[in-house]
Amino acid sequence: MRVVHVDDAGDPRLRDYTGLTDVSLRRVREPAEGLFLAEGEKVIVRALAAGFEPRSLLMAERWLEPLRPLLHRHDVDVYLADDAVLQGLTGYRVHRGALASMQRRPLPELDEVLATARRVAVLEDLVDHTNVGAVFRNAAALGMDAVLVSPECADPLYRRSVKVSMGSVFAVPWTRAEPWPDALDLLREKGFETLALSPDPAGHDLRTMAVPERAAVVLGTEGDGLTDAAFERCTTRVRIPMAAGVDSLNVAAASAVAFYALGQA
Repeated sequence: MRVVHVDDAGDPRLRDYTGLTDVSLRRVREPAEGLFLAEGEKVIVRALAAGFEPRSLLMAERWLEPLRPLLHRHDVDVYLADDAVLQGLTGYRVHRGALASMQRRPLPELDEVLATARRVAVLEDLVDHTNVGAVFRNAAALGMDAVLVSPECADPLYRRSVKVSMGSVFAVPWTRAEPWPDALDLLREKGFETLALSPDPAGHDLRTMAVPERAAVVLGTEGDGLTDAAFERCTTRVRIPMAAGVDSLNVAAASAVAFYALGQA
């Protein structure tokens, strides 16, 4: 570990941290360059504990000593900067005072993720990184064994997703469900009942339905829900009963209800 003091937001050594508020840029850059950003001490600690290798860290000096015991064995540069430099570089106030650029790992094969799983969450085309992070946090907290995300789903390792999940994206095995929606057929072939979560009144009441031995709950995008192609490949439609004229829940809230119900069996 090498400690380096920086006083210029334009320092080229800090390139991993530039343009953090430009979502479209980061969405392309990070996977292409094999990195993701962890923000805040707790998230950084969880990323390191999960075995991710740091490329570098950027932080206010007050975070150096708390993180030093975890970093001393890594061949990594730790850049220290004051709050003005941090804000000038990132474009926003770094409230938690610490960022880490971490090396991505190759995603596991779908068969590997499903090998020992009984309860799986499947996300189709969720575009909001906050929702993706919240679903991962729910999945970890409520005992889901794995998460699958469609090719067009927002990146679970995007900074906002990781932050909202409080590092839960490191705790739950996940991979891309490709090709989509054919991956739903593979789930069925492997003995999973695929449960399409929908407000459709014809769906089975999630409170009273018999939960299968292996179940995958499929959640659709924030606006339109599941596509017709995904619906057609699911074995069962399930719903969360609503009251007071409410037609549906936010996808993150709905996921928590569904995961809890699956966990009771």
